[in-house]
Amino acid sequence: MTVHGKRNVNFTENVMSRSDLIADVFTIIRNAIMIKRDIVDVPASNTIKAILDILKKEGYIENFKLIEDKKQGLARIYLKYVATKPAIRNIKRVSRPGLRLYVKHKKVPIVLRGKGIAIISTPKGVVTDTVARKEGLGGEVIGYVW
Repeated sequence: MTVHGKRNVNFTENVMSRSDLIADVFTIIRNAIMIKRDIVDVPASNTIKAILDILKKEGYIENFKLIEDKKQGLARIYLKYVATKPAIRNIKRVSRPGLRLYVKHKKVPIVLRGKGIAIISTPKGVVTDTVARKEGLGGEVIGYVW
């Protein structure tokens, strides 16, 4: 796997752990933004689809589409850049399998004084912090995007 002391990495292989699919997807998006990719494929699930819907509505990604394969499927994400700068400056997983973070409706976090969004999984589905506050919903804080 090494060529002249450097590691030869094949980006098409699945080398991630898959114990936390959401964290893996956030990492894939972060890495794609760092190398200025326009399109990135990530594993799909219902939660990932709901998160991508929010990112599209909030203007952090251009679009996404679901691609069927013989396994769980893929989501192709079209990343958004504004004047060569990525729309997503950072995307961070908050609640994780080893340490879940739940909030009540009165304690829903505000990200960067309202300039970012918190993605929250509630009994009524995956929503942003603004919607959760407006509807009086608490739940698990999936992550922050700014």
